[in-house]
Amino acid sequence: MHNLPIHILRRKVEHRAIAVRVARPFLAAAVLLCVASSPAPAAVQPFLPTPAVTVSTTPSNGDQNPYGVAFITSEFKRGTGPLEAGDILVSNFNNMSNLQGTGTTIVRVASGGAATTFFTVPNAVPGGPGTGLSTALATLREGYIIVGSVPSADGTVATSGPGSLLVIDNNGNLVSTITDPTIDGPWDMTLVDHGTAATAFVSNVFAGTIVRIELQVTSGAVTVTKKTVIASGYQHRADATAFAVGPTGLVYVGATDTLYVASTEDNAIYAIAGAAVTTRNVTKGKLIYSDMDHLHGPLGLIEAPNGHLLVTNSDVINPDSNQPSEIVEFTMAGAFVKELSVDPAFGGSFGLAAALESDPDASILAAVDDNTASLIIYTLPPP
Repeated sequence: MHNLPIHILRRKVEHRAIAVRVARPFLAAAVLLCVASSPAPAAVQPFLPTPAVTVSTTPSNGDQNPYGVAFITSEFKRGTGPLEAGDILVSNFNNMSNLQGTGTTIVRVASGGAATTFFTVPNAVPGGPGTGLSTALATLREGYIIVGSVPSADGTVATSGPGSLLVIDNNGNLVSTITDPTIDGPWDMTLVDHGTAATAFVSNVFAGTIVRIELQVTSGAVTVTKKTVIASGYQHRADATAFAVGPTGLVYVGATDTLYVASTEDNAIYAIAGAAVTTRNVTKGKLIYSDMDHLHGPLGLIEAPNGHLLVTNSDVINPDSNQPSEIVEFTMAGAFVKELSVDPAFGGSFGLAAALESDPDASILAAVDDNTASLIIYTLPPP
């Protein structure tokens, strides 16, 4: 068991999802220029722990292939529904027949480990609006959940459309559906929450682009006020096994206004400078981490509580039978720290999320295992 640095765990922090945080310590510009995957210094302590709890994410309708993961924080406005602080939400991409792009549910995993269906796409049909819930899953403290939809009628890209973002309230009701020409296969997303406004960064797997979507958030609606494509040129393609391969995981660091992008087909992590304000469409951004030893088609990407980045491997690029379904931990300077397998077979790792708790001061990592349709919850106790 690896412990977090004492200065991280001794902070009393409200339980909050890392994917939505804005502030981080300032990083020198030289960090963004580092490409090599040199070994981490001996003093660097990893975040990745060993597993504690495994929970099935298969709901009563039999949906499979869990993709997105998001925490319900103490700041999240509760409704009359079941959601409570500490709950974990998981989106399903496949239906009970395991057809990709046909899943319709979001599962709630309570802090005690019980899993129930929180949301089901209303009037869903294969390939219809709102099916195929992707890794693009996040929450807003005003009491909304936003999830990406990449639908397919028969489990292949050939029958898929551009998809959309679904806005769901805290009671599990579909409030609205966001569509736009800049949304084309919303594979993953990170939300920057400002309360009455928010910024969604969305990775488009069918177009190889990143779009910044400005949102107005009220007690009754989430509406789009502006959208800007800020990056393009990421390799992307259809895949018989993985459905689609392209840009996926996103992490936004507000202190440096930098968006980190996990590009699966490029087998690399890139950084987009000035992500919140730029009006330019850059080509990929700066290469941050390119590691043939530990990267095998990076997918989900998050920031850990210790400031490191965690990325899951899809195994569709540069596969290694000795490293199946890995989560890889590395610094923002591009130095490898540790890796951890979530499944002994290829293709198990996908979405993940991390959070801090205030009682006790523990760090939590939740990661899905596609192969077993389950959520693995890792906890690091206080030192």
